[in-house]
Amino acid sequence: MARAENKETVGPAARMAAAVAKKMRLKKGLTQDQLGAQMGFTGAAISAMERLIHPVSDEMLVQLERVLGGGTGIFEEMRELVRLEKLPEQFRGYAPIEQKAVALCLYANHVVHGLFQTEAYARALIAGSYPEPTLERAEELVVARMARKALFDRKPVCEIELVLDESVLRRVIGDEELMREQLAYLAECARRRNVNLQILTLDAGLGGEYSGDRGDLTVIETPAHDRVTYLEIQSESLLITDRTKVSTHMQRYAKIRAQALDPRRSLGLIEELAGVQR
Repeated sequence: MARAENKETVGPAARMAAAVAKKMRLKKGLTQDQLGAQMGFTGAAISAMERLIHPVSDEMLVQLERVLGGGTGIFEEMRELVRLEKLPEQFRGYAPIEQKAVALCLYANHVVHGLFQTEAYARALIAGSYPEPTLERAEELVVARMARKALFDRKPVCEIELVLDESVLRRVIGDEELMREQLAYLAECARRRNVNLQILTLDAGLGGEYSGDRGDLTVIETPAHDRVTYLEIQSESLLITDRTKVSTHMQRYAKIRAQALDPRRSLGLIEELAGVQR
């Protein structure tokens, strides 16, 4: 039953990768055991991939390119498509836009934004979500989330602004040690030249004006220098291109940013909570 269910959930890109891998293996006259040995996998793992019992993994695609690709780059090109298939359905339309963005303006007030999560923090969040994912599915989602970090070092550079609600820093996910590591990583990110990280403190509403009350917000500047808004709540997502609405979102983001601590004081608060000695 589990095997039949796995086959039904394998996406078209993973199916294509398995079919191409099998044809290229046979063309080279390799058995599954022989191919597996060259790739660092068992013959059983190759069989499971070809029969769609276990969808092809990112590492397997890397090794398939090395052993069977012959310099064509075919399996390397499939990596991004397979990664997209493994993302939550509501996120698939946004993910390619994020990776091509010229600039990102982000506000998060529940948990650390996915781009800024450590692997341990992401794993604790994903494993503890509802409905509870299988261990295999949870690991797929962690790998996909970590792959998004390529954006930090991409050339041409992407300018990233993040405003985090202070409650996010104080909400312990996993355990205290895991959270200290996450805070230390946030501090590391804040020191990047293409990152502007600010904290909206818990007392931001004391003056009667609090612009962060409507939840998380993402505004993206595309390579064409258009702006679009991405919103996500309760596993539902919305990509907004209407210029008037996006303009309102950008103005709201500017208000949120203006009410937050400046970057230097924000870094100081993060380091204080992380126990970093200056």
